[in-house]
Amino acid sequence: MLAREGEREKVGDKPVKYHGKWPFRRVYGIQVEPVAVALSALNLSIQFHGWMSFFILLYYKLPLRPDKKTYYEYTGLWHIYGILAMNSWFWSAVFHSRDVELTEKLDCSSAVALLGFNFILAILRAFSVRDEAARVMVAAPLIAFVTTHILYLNFYKLDHGLNMKVCLAMGVAQLLIWAIWAGVTRHPSRWKLWLVVVGEGLAMLLQIYDFPPYRGFVDAHALYHAANIPLTYLWWSFIRDDSEFRTTALLKKPK
Repeated sequence: MLAREGEREKVGDKPVKYHGKWPFRRVYGIQVEPVAVALSALNLSIQFHGWMSFFILLYYKLPLRPDKKTYYEYTGLWHIYGILAMNSWFWSAVFHSRDVELTEKLDCSSAVALLGFNFILAILRAFSVRDEAARVMVAAPLIAFVTTHILYLNFYKLDHGLNMKVCLAMGVAQLLIWAIWAGVTRHPSRWKLWLVVVGEGLAMLLQIYDFPPYRGFVDAHALYHAANIPLTYLWWSFIRDDSEFRTTALLKKPK
């Protein structure tokens, strides 16, 4: 594949995709996309740092209830988000280093699971859904849809076109929810939310408008990974601010 691309380059032809994928140069035996591997690993470390800083803030810096539970009503949901996000970036790094059917399915499945849970989180936080029964009613149909889609990709057909449409639909929907909430809420850190929404919206364009890898290393997907690094740091900063904001508000309420 790389030899053929070398011949095409000599006669002035542009790079083409092979089986739907761009050709990348090998580095230290890494099969494909070495830059994407490094950026996925960096995103994983940023997610871990954000999750741990959130954990330390809640359990060691903010007041706790008499039963040692947090006042913040969305603690468990953000813990699940952190675990799903780290899982997604782990399999992204594995897939971009070894592109085989199993790693591709694990990468796609973990990304869909993360997007689906993010969609649920956006609804629950933006609409302040705190009752457990109401949360189940919101989450159940979305979890069923995401699970069905993952099973379809893994056991029927790994349809990249369909998967891109599903991921874009869930991504756009949650960005719209966060954007509308940021516009109406008086949250003190809403400016961080605005930056993440705008940044993620622009980053999503890199998933849509693809281009050949520059010098065989950096393509649009790798740049999407790079864009997520500062956005993830800012996102966890907003989450920590939100936990402080809600904890303070609950402590001020008359008992």
